[in-house]
Amino acid sequence: MIEFILLVNKQGQTRLSQYYNSYTVKERVLLEGELVRKCLSRTQKQCSFFNHQQFKVIYRRYASLYFIIGINSDEDINELSMLEFIHNTVETLDRYFENVCELDIMFNIEKAHFIIDEMIMNGCILETNKESVLTPLKAIMKASK
Repeated sequence: MIEFILLVNKQGQTRLSQYYNSYTVKERVLLEGELVRKCLSRTQKQCSFFNHQQFKVIYRRYASLYFIIGINSDEDINELSMLEFIHNTVETLDRYFENVCELDIMFNIEKAHFIIDEMIMNGCILETNKESVLTPLKAIMKASK
């Protein structure tokens, strides 16, 4: 089960966070700070996943953004499948925003959350088909014009 998803820039600023369990604001800030420091300090030759507290952390860097997923370390989830899910998420965001960048996430945070919410519910991956994920958002945007 996915515990959280973070999108963080190279300066360590969180651009999007989605948690699937209840954590206090203090716990979130502390966790994000520790994870960002660990991810930013790792070299490209190091593995893209590591253990941190009770989590397996899987991350991948795309341009100026780090996509970080935390899963419960007690569960037997393949880390490589999570890397593939991160890539699928980036491709879905790319398809909607046409070459997604940090500014797209910042100025369209509700759309980015909507896309992630279409892909994940309560920490479980529901949908990976890009068109199935984007169809409801496109319909909403069409109706609001």
